[in-house]
Amino acid sequence: MRTTTVKIMLLAILMLLSRYSAGTPAPPQDAAKMQAMTVAELEKAGDEARAQKDFAQAVQYFQAALKKDRKNAVLYNKLGLSELKNNNLSVARSDFERAIKRNPKYAEAVNNVGAVDYMTKNYGSAAKYFKRAVALDETRATFHVNLGATWFNQKKLERAVAEYTRAMELDPDVFREESKVGIAARISSPEERAQYAYMLAKIYAKRGDTEECLQCLRKAKEDGYRNLANVYKDEEFSRMRDNPKLHEVVAPPAP
Repeated sequence: MRTTTVKIMLLAILMLLSRYSAGTPAPPQDAAKMQAMTVAELEKAGDEARAQKDFAQAVQYFQAALKKDRKNAVLYNKLGLSELKNNNLSVARSDFERAIKRNPKYAEAVNNVGAVDYMTKNYGSAAKYFKRAVALDETRATFHVNLGATWFNQKKLERAVAEYTRAMELDPDVFREESKVGIAARISSPEERAQYAYMLAKIYAKRGDTEECLQCLRKAKEDGYRNLANVYKDEEFSRMRDNPKLHEVVAPPAP
């Protein structure tokens, strides 16, 4: 019985991967309509489908556009983002790599390969791609956030703080904005948001911005950060430890 169940599960997984790697075939009438559309029209339709979170439809539009323009790096990147939203990571990564092959200086696609590697916990490779993305476009706050998250997971906290600090310099709201439909993939999960919030609290504490620090600590607590007690150990919070407002957020250790 167990063997049969495993076989059924494997078959279901293979069917799912096959579906997304090839793209769900469009009905004949839709295929004819896409054939008559220009590359620009197909790209716009794909963008609209992504905005409506119809990622399977977006995949079809971008694939149809690429049949007409196989050298378009932007289309490969957008196709990869649509596959990524379908949780089809390996296919998404291949699409991003094709985008980079067409344009080696395409920072967003480089970042997105790193994002896939991060999601599969291949942090060494993720760091390599995020560093490359930062080198290509140092002004993108999101790239610094992603690299910081990778350093954090590798326990390289000083490097993580440096990247988060630079991200905030470039965009003070980078940690507050909700993810949007855009070109670059954004790493975000409840656990990561809690980590981000704590790292931000350290940065604000180091800057002497008590109120923002406390706000970030509250956010870290709400998102389930497990090591809040470290505020009484980490050097960055040393000037705040006698602050009653801090005690309200994180109870001080017993005498």
